[in-house]
Amino acid sequence: MTGRYAHGLVIGKFAPLHRGHQLLIERALAVCDRVSVWVYARPDFPGMPSPVRRGWVRDLYPAHAFPHLQLLPDAANPPLDASPDDVHRAYVRRVLGDWGVQPDVVFTSEAYGEPLARELGCAHESVDPARRAVPISGTQLRADVHAHRAFLDPRVYAHFVRRVVLVGAESTGKSTLTRALAEALGTTWVREYGRDVYEREDGRLTPEHFLEIALGHRALEDESARAPGVHRWVIVDTNAATTLMWSYLLTRTALPELHALADACRERYAHTFLCAEDLPHEQDGWRANTSVRDVMQAFILQDLGTRGTPFTEVRGDVTARVAQAGRVLGAASARP
Repeated sequence: MTGRYAHGLVIGKFAPLHRGHQLLIERALAVCDRVSVWVYARPDFPGMPSPVRRGWVRDLYPAHAFPHLQLLPDAANPPLDASPDDVHRAYVRRVLGDWGVQPDVVFTSEAYGEPLARELGCAHESVDPARRAVPISGTQLRADVHAHRAFLDPRVYAHFVRRVVLVGAESTGKSTLTRALAEALGTTWVREYGRDVYEREDGRLTPEHFLEIALGHRALEDESARAPGVHRWVIVDTNAATTLMWSYLLTRTALPELHALADACRERYAHTFLCAEDLPHEQDGWRANTSVRDVMQAFILQDLGTRGTPFTEVRGDVTARVAQAGRVLGAASARP
């Protein structure tokens, strides 16, 4: 044994996993040869069920870097969170016994820690019980996760960030509005990745290129959701459904994987804004003409209707469009 303890236990809701939980886990990792983490709550949290919460622990403490950290599975029929402490203690002791998990120390920041340790016949390490080092609780975060996002690792906060997508034909002001809306909301935005590939290939695209575009675009979205400046929303210029249409327009076919990504768009984005074609057409050397813009806009409307995707059309100059989108998102933010 190289640590002070052979086997430490950290147990909690982790709803969400915040820096106070990280302090517990990292204290255990520092002094134990082996650490078991048990994500435990009933009822579960619909917006962040236990597999998601376990995933956060593994994302922050990957197996290759922390081979001595073990994530325990869900256990059957846990007591309700509101059950008496002695019911929880007896349940934890029984389940750990069934699993063959025998900690010699439990780490908590709560009053239940000492009685639980006695129930398990092990030591108790109390970590920041007054929350001076990390002044936050899961209850506070669940009440307003965005206001307290500084207490979350970006990989955890990304789960609560909602994607807002702007669609429309060429030269309908998507790129300008994407940046302007993100600036108005104080958050991050995602450029149209397809332009990168289109220019790299000098406009000679294959179905494989369109799949590359859709996957690359999603990767940029995920990166933006984890970026330091993100707040509540990520504003996204175009989506895989539009990429699918361009694949058919330019190659007359599309890969099944691209179809699947397009199908996912309805659920992937919290809000869809359609940029109207009421702006002058601007030719930048890559775009088609106005008649193609009108046809493409009709295709996009048809796709939104066929998929049953709710959307809001924004019109006018960029200031007017920012105001229109801002009202929609402001109303959404106000809903519980």
